[in-house]
Amino acid sequence: MTDPRPEKIASPAESSHPDRRESSTRIEQSQWRRPAGVAAGTWRYVQQGSIANHYDAFVAETPLCALDQTFLRQVFESIDSGRQTAGSTEGEVGRTDQKVFSDRDNWVLDLGCGTGRAATELSRLGRNVLAIDLSQSMLNHVIGRARSASAESQGDQTGSIVPLRANLVQLDCLADNSAAGAVCLFSTLGMIQGRENRRKVLRHASRIVRPGGKLLLHVHNRYASLAQSGGTRLLAKSLLKSIISRDHEFGDATYAYRGLPDMFLHRYSRRELIADLKSSGWQINHIHRLSLDGSATIDRSSANRPNIAGGYLMQAVIRSQ
Repeated sequence: MTDPRPEKIASPAESSHPDRRESSTRIEQSQWRRPAGVAAGTWRYVQQGSIANHYDAFVAETPLCALDQTFLRQVFESIDSGRQTAGSTEGEVGRTDQKVFSDRDNWVLDLGCGTGRAATELSRLGRNVLAIDLSQSMLNHVIGRARSASAESQGDQTGSIVPLRANLVQLDCLADNSAAGAVCLFSTLGMIQGRENRRKVLRHASRIVRPGGKLLLHVHNRYASLAQSGGTRLLAKSLLKSIISRDHEFGDATYAYRGLPDMFLHRYSRRELIADLKSSGWQINHIHRLSLDGSATIDRSSANRPNIAGGYLMQAVIRSQ
């Protein structure tokens, strides 16, 4: 039986009361949560359009940008498009979990694509790129790059670039075995807060990339701080904080960045990175140690003393099922 009494309608005096309005606003704010793995500073970063507008000019002189482009070309110039399984006969491909791609279906995920620096290079190699980022402002620049690349293209060598706004921790929308490879460059993985969240990114990538598919990943080295003034103290502080606080992990750091007071970055140890990749289904092919300024790869040691790596470029593949 329905209640015949009319619903109570707030009087103008009640509805306009500032305390009631503020209380309602506080309730709405308390129910809102940042996306998984996104720190407060990172959220402000993705919402600030001015950062995206000047991003290319800001990183133009960064040596790492030239180095990772070189590795992109080396790793993704050719992509394995599937092999016959043992026991299959000529003209008959054996049953396998691997998805066979044509040249035009060799999609590569650009995880944390920014303004499309890596995506553009991959498209020049003829790879179709799914450019994924949480910042719509960054993706707007990706769209502009894609249009320019398409206009400049002669013939059908240039691959497509498709933007997707998504949180890298939450990529359930993408199907298994639907890509031939993935890149995650410029320490994007380190911008994810929480080790389990970073592992989720790697597991999503290993699920979406088909067996035999490739990954090119860059992270910063935690111990590069030892080459800087006061670096030992900062490392000790981070270690102590990781012991006494559940919200901090050894290697976490916040720093001022382009007007933001608390940009988040997790710096990896080599052991941590290897463990996370292996636990996520990736088989490591190469670990490239980078110089402190990111301009070149370096040997593990020199004649007199060990060289401290500024970061790592990892090449990995999905283990066959």
